[in-house]
Amino acid sequence: MHEIKAIIRRDRLERVIEALRQIPDLPGITVSTVTGFGRRQAGAVGAVEFGEIIMTKLEVVVPDTILAEALATIRRIACTGHAGDGKVFVIPVEQAMKIRSDEHGVDAL
Repeated sequence: MHEIKAIIRRDRLERVIEALRQIPDLPGITVSTVTGFGRRQAGAVGAVEFGEIIMTKLEVVVPDTILAEALATIRRIACTGHAGDGKVFVIPVEQAMKIRSDEHGVDAL
């Protein structure tokens, strides 16, 4: 299992969720509005400023069998080709547990 954390443009959220829902066996998706500070080039060469930006964060834990498809889907739909499209992080998940039923591992997803 892996957790995917995708920081994307807010205006891409609905399209990304719609595309992810088409993947069989995809568990739930957690969505948050986040504020970040990213580097961007200022007017002068070599000068860098940090700008505040509001983005959307998607978090989903997926079985290894659909990891590549989920990542490809996020990139395909979230990409505009312009700076500020976002980032995706993939983190191994050692364990998962469903509180209600005490299921563990992939069954807990």
